[in-house]
Amino acid sequence: MSTTDPIPSPNKPKQLDWINHLRILAMFLVMILHTTSPMLMAYGKVPDSYWLIADFYNALSRFGVPVFVMITGALLLSRDYELGDFLKRRLWRIIPPFLFWSLVYVAYAWFDEDIAFTSDGWMNVKIVLHQLKFGASYHLWYVYMLIGLYFIIPILSKFVRNATETQLLYFLILWLGVMIINQPYMSRYNPQIDFHYITGYIGYLVLGYYLSIKQFPAWLNAKRFGGLFVLSLAIIIVGTYFACLNSKGLSTLFYEPISPLIVLLSGSIFMVFRLSTVRLSSKIKKLMSFAGTYTYGIYLSHAFILNIIGDPDYHLNIDYKLCTPLISIPFTALICYILSFLLVWILSKVPFGRWVAM
Repeated sequence: MSTTDPIPSPNKPKQLDWINHLRILAMFLVMILHTTSPMLMAYGKVPDSYWLIADFYNALSRFGVPVFVMITGALLLSRDYELGDFLKRRLWRIIPPFLFWSLVYVAYAWFDEDIAFTSDGWMNVKIVLHQLKFGASYHLWYVYMLIGLYFIIPILSKFVRNATETQLLYFLILWLGVMIINQPYMSRYNPQIDFHYITGYIGYLVLGYYLSIKQFPAWLNAKRFGGLFVLSLAIIIVGTYFACLNSKGLSTLFYEPISPLIVLLSGSIFMVFRLSTVRLSSKIKKLMSFAGTYTYGIYLSHAFILNIIGDPDYHLNIDYKLCTPLISIPFTALICYILSFLLVWILSKVPFGRWVAM
């Protein structure tokens, strides 16, 4: 195929097994990230061996959110949409659950005495609106970002479906180039040109679409992409360690989601799953497909579960301090995943609960 020919794309997105498996893994790794972050933030206050374990898990989990966005691009950019219908259907699916769980986090913050309501009803309303404006929990930033992407998808889908491969590559190279010059270590070379039009997570949408339909040569197989993943992961881990030594404090330079190394990490694992064939029993496939349908609800609720199981007031004490972090971090994330899944599954069974559980 010539790079000047439009890339053919399917008319409807396909719920492929590999995409569902990747979605579940990304969700689990988001929980790993949020479980390990407190230990990572305690740089210099915990044993170096423990902190290095946190560094490893944190680096490993950094592809979670970018992969979510890439999956969205792979599934949604291949279709043509009627603008009003798309916005109505998509926003209706994500905003009610988001508002419900935002209010849950506001209530939990009040119960935990992180915020205080008064006898002034209007003041209390403003407190809640303030929480909704800036995010009632640390992980809800993703939903605000996702809503912004949904507004652009109906337009972006028309571009990518009619673009030639050369044009798609131009878009991605431009996105990567702007990303590189926006890195702190490149600030002295950053020209006074306004590049903000092509920054952020929009590039992950296009990258996910492109990688999902691109036919690569046979030699560029899952093992090659797996090697690229391991190499990227190693650079992030080692780079973070030495960056922290150099700054004498925690440095997240190598963890930034809009950075070249995270793009390599995310793109390579995306291709590993796309090009790999994993044989699972029909029961396992059915279970994973079932769990995958609740991913959004699991994401929204998992921070609440992490708070509950890790809060010493409830005497569960399930967190990274449970035992050696090599075991406690994935164990805590697994418990969190299971409980979050059960919570949203039960919630989906009550009247109207399905609207806020999936």
